[in-house]
Parts: sequence; C-alpha cells; structure tokens
Amino acid sequence: MKLSTKSRYGVRFMTALACEYGEKSLFLKDIAASEEISGKYLSLIVIPLRAAGLINSLRGANGGYSLARAPREITLCDIVEALEGETCLVRCVKQPSTCDRAAICPTRDTWSVLGNKIRETLNSVTIDELAKIKKEKNKKSATALTIM
Repeated sequence: MKLSTKSRYGVRFMTALACEYGEKSLFLKDIAASEEISGKYLSLIVIPLRAAGLINSLRGANGGYSLARAPREITLCDIVEALEGETCLVRCVKQPSTCDRAAICPTRDTWSVLGNKIRETLNSVTIDELAKIKKEKNKKSATALTIM
C-alpha cells in the first residue's frame, strides 16, 4: 500500500503554510520552489484543499495561500481525505452491499480494524506538529552546513 504523490505533496504544502501561519500568505510559486514540487502539479492539489475548507486563497500582490484554520486543528487525515477521499481500505467495509460475501468474509473485519488504525494514526498528527519538526530540522541542517 502506498500513499499517493498528491497526498505527500499536499502534506508538504500544508506544512509550509503552517510554518508561516499568522504571519503571511504564501505564493504558490514560492512554496513550489522551496518544496521542489512542480508549480503546475501543486496548482491542482490546492483545488480540493480549498474545497475542503483547509486553505484560503487571495489574489493580488498581497495575496497567496494561507490556512483556513489553526495548524493544531488540521490533521493529516483531513489532508489525505481531502485529496484521496475517505480512508477506507476496501469498499465492502463501508458499503457491505457491494459484496455478496460481506456477511461471511473472514477478512472484512481485519480490513476494518486496519483501516480504523490508519485513520486513528492520521488523526493523531497535526500539521502544527509537522511544522515544528520541519523548523527544527531546518535549524539543524543550517547549523550543520555552517560547521562544514
């Protein structure tokens, strides 16, 4: 099982916004450059994030993107579900009618438990936490470069 590039880049985008939360809006091209993500690809990612109410966008010289809520209120689950849809490993867990064997399937309960654990883990991490980790790692990286 793999997490899509869309979700991984979406989390990086949202973490970049969280690092500047309350200070300024960021231009898409600046985030794309700093995160080494194609600006064109990133422009497609912002559409569902905005539709999910996770980000705001303003046009103009003082425009850019910002978080719609505080970073501590936005989880990885919010981002992944905005970009991928509901976190459900197999359709029959949420929609038993899609499988004639749902009632007798020996693995359906396991997929349900696993899906719930994934969702629980994604809900336990906020982008505020990721922003703090990113800032700390950037500090250490900058310090290491100055020492060399």
